[in-house]
Amino acid sequence: MTPPDVAGAFLSSACRQNSHFHTRWIIAMPPLKAINLSDKLASFTDHWSPKIISSFNDHDIMVVKAKGEFVWHAHEDTDDFFLVLKGNLTIETENGDVHLGPGDLHVVPKGVQHRPVANEEVHILLIEPAGTPNTGDTATAAEKKRI
Repeated sequence: MTPPDVAGAFLSSACRQNSHFHTRWIIAMPPLKAINLSDKLASFTDHWSPKIISSFNDHDIMVVKAKGEFVWHAHEDTDDFFLVLKGNLTIETENGDVHLGPGDLHVVPKGVQHRPVANEEVHILLIEPAGTPNTGDTATAAEKKRI
């Protein structure tokens, strides 16, 4: 038996119980701590450049500051999740506009053309499958940095 393919995996113990051998693996985990969204948002000033703050189930959890108009785009393979933390955001779509304020969320279905617009700076939480280009096109997408 070989260790699981996980960084930091260690064989903890093998013990004999009831004539059967049991193997236990301990996986090294990062320290458990809360992520403060305000602190993360205070750490940068650029607009329309999502910052990865955490991950789960092969999805990136990101924060972004936005102001002005983003490009019209669609994500052919995934929905697009927006949760407004501060400010106001309009998501223009081919089916009509959605207006979001603090605490509001909207999911743009995959394949729907849309353009986020913010007249004043807005802070947004985004959740997307890891590697999803923010413009729907890897050639024009912003690089997503982990902060």
